[in-house]
Amino acid sequence: MTAQITVEELAGLMKKAAGVTVSPEVLELPETAFEALGLDSLGLLGIVGELENRHGTPMPPDAERCKTPRQFLDLVNTTLMAGA
Repeated sequence: MTAQITVEELAGLMKKAAGVTVSPEVLELPETAFEALGLDSLGLLGIVGELENRHGTPMPPDAERCKTPRQFLDLVNTTLMAGA
């Protein structure tokens, strides 16, 4: 398993943990906000929990407060790389 989460993996996690279906291409757009995609902080918390289970690494407490996919991926990937 890679220590980096991709937009494709994030799209899959959004569907699995929060029931939100979105294409990876949309997540790559810098102006895309989770709120505009229908993902709230509770859905993001579910994604954080899934990542913690998969990688055995606690995510930062601010992860569920990220506003955009890019912000979330940067924070999560930095955390995973530090723990690798």
